[in-house]
Amino acid sequence: MDQDRATLLAHLDNVATGLARLRGIDETAPLQGEGFSLQFDEWDWEIGVGVYGLFRHAESTGNAALIEALARWYDWQIGRGLPPRQVNSSAPMLALAGLTGHVDRPDWEALVRDWADWLMTGLARTEEGGFQHVVKERMNDGELWDDTLFMTCLFLARAGRDHDRPDWTDEAVSQFLIHTRYLSDPKTGLWYHGWTFNGRHNFANAFWGRGNAWVTIAIPELFSILPDLAGPVRRFLGAVFAAQVARLRQLQNADGFFHTLLDDPASPIEASATAGISYGVSRGIALGLLDEGYRPMADAAFDAVIRCIGADGIVAHVSDGTPMGHDLQFYRDIPDIPAPYGQALTMLMLVERLSRTNLSRTNLSRTEAT
Repeated sequence: MDQDRATLLAHLDNVATGLARLRGIDETAPLQGEGFSLQFDEWDWEIGVGVYGLFRHAESTGNAALIEALARWYDWQIGRGLPPRQVNSSAPMLALAGLTGHVDRPDWEALVRDWADWLMTGLARTEEGGFQHVVKERMNDGELWDDTLFMTCLFLARAGRDHDRPDWTDEAVSQFLIHTRYLSDPKTGLWYHGWTFNGRHNFANAFWGRGNAWVTIAIPELFSILPDLAGPVRRFLGAVFAAQVARLRQLQNADGFFHTLLDDPASPIEASATAGISYGVSRGIALGLLDEGYRPMADAAFDAVIRCIGADGIVAHVSDGTPMGHDLQFYRDIPDIPAPYGQALTMLMLVERLSRTNLSRTNLSRTEAT
């Protein structure tokens, strides 16, 4: 399905407004974002993913009005006080780290450094130094989860790059390696939802759709943030990513969707996983990690998610928040709900398609000028 720029922007605005509606509109929150609703009340991982999508869009298009709107939102959030630090509350720091390159806010740069230092010294660790998946609800003692890579490590890599702290970038890369060691399945290329050192197992051995999507997103993003990754690490993570995507392509259904349990076609379709995988595959192609033969896979997933967007901007077929399951039936029984992370991952997907549209327009303009 071809989508022109105006249509994509309309979808993005619609989905962003839906995210604001789901995440508790606060009438005092900043609003103007050149059509984008930034009335997001909470500072958490779901908002962090969506705001990162908006930041990527603003940066790639040179949208100064949206950069300003994002800056106002961060100023408002920081001014009223941030929540306790844990894995998920670190997610909004990724876009903030990017914003410091566009606005002169030494206090925000200090916050970025302080939060990155906390990840290095204050976040609980598992055996072998892994970032323990600490969330506001529980400590998850000894546990590694696949979404930690997006929530914390991308920010740490960006902060290390921008603040000339190779110890931070090295730690971010190290976390990718340790999570790969315990969560990536060498037989299939897919990723398990989690690992516990307390018993040393992968819980239900579930190849959870949205969890795999976080990885499909995170590896290309790491390559984008750290383009000078050392050769052996680049080859290793590139191969891990390629193996995952190759298996995902085999598991995509005829309608373009992926399922809650990727290898169980009887489990429900899952739009947030489908959106994240579409984004990650498209980013992988753009960065040279995948060849153009994967484009139909990304496009089919994109089209599937677009069909899930309602007139109210709410994305359908998004499964409820998913703690660690101890049997596969747990994942099959998760109900669909209107969920902020479904909105946020769809925004990321739309931003990636917009970036391709912008590139095509730029190349066309150059051709015409020639």
